[in-house]
Amino acid sequence: MRYAIEAEGLAKRYGETTALAGVDLVVPPGRLLGVLGPNGAGKTTAVRILATLLAPDAGRATVGGFDVVRESHQVRTLIGLTGQYAAVDEMLTGVENLLMIGRLLGLSRSESRARAAQLLDRFDLADAGGRAAKTFSGGMRRRLDLAASLVGRPQVLFLDEPTTGLDPRSRTDLWGVVRGLMADGVTVLLTTQYLEEADQLADDIVVFDHGRVIASGTSDELKSTTGAQVLEVSPLRADQLGLVAKVVEAVVETPPEVANGKVTVAVHDPQVVPAVVRRLDELGVVASELALRKSSLDEVFLSLTGHRADAKAVV
Repeated sequence: MRYAIEAEGLAKRYGETTALAGVDLVVPPGRLLGVLGPNGAGKTTAVRILATLLAPDAGRATVGGFDVVRESHQVRTLIGLTGQYAAVDEMLTGVENLLMIGRLLGLSRSESRARAAQLLDRFDLADAGGRAAKTFSGGMRRRLDLAASLVGRPQVLFLDEPTTGLDPRSRTDLWGVVRGLMADGVTVLLTTQYLEEADQLADDIVVFDHGRVIASGTSDELKSTTGAQVLEVSPLRADQLGLVAKVVEAVVETPPEVANGKVTVAVHDPQVVPAVVRRLDELGVVASELALRKSSLDEVFLSLTGHRADAKAVV
């Protein structure tokens, strides 16, 4: 099988800092790979190598079957890239930005104008297309930037933390755009710090930490690696939160996390749940919420690395 993206042993150092320490990746055609990890974990370095912007110190990688070092020109004809910050020209209008990209890619003026109109409509920017990009909101700029990366109809699209700094509504809107690209058969590599984003969009996920891939699989497969479910209990009376925490710790024999009016603990035996309920009932504690759920990706990341995904890796 020819993978859309394949990397073996990618390594990159900057002086004494190791950005990548032997990374392996494979992405089948038409799928979305979520690359998850904190700032400094090596995600952007990997994208820059795969997009031919940076040469690896060791290892090899191919995109669409072409070597990213020896056949970089062929790779560039296949890919699109949207970085962490919108790269549009703020003095140009939305239409002019896309026309410029089209002309740089060798499209005729009429082809460029038709493609611009198509993309502005697709990204819900048609009404704003005649305005200067500097008047766009942050979410609109990100959509325009993503539209620009699609002018050349790439087979493979690299999205490097595309929703950084966006409000929740704009982030959700961009997720819808990415789902549309997946439906069109575009292969996507998405880097993100947002665990929910990877959970929502990715067919497969790899977890980076300190320049290495420390886990890979589907969202459900990763969640199963902890071997535990999560019990959450919220008392109806806030002053009983400490009592609930003591009960949960006594039954589960693990100190729980207490935050935001909720007691949370990983459990390996679901039979502890009725035991917790009985003990709370004996004490006259009424729970406003009591649930047993799968581990979240955040809890998986904490289990794998010892820190949460929003922590900064030291690389």
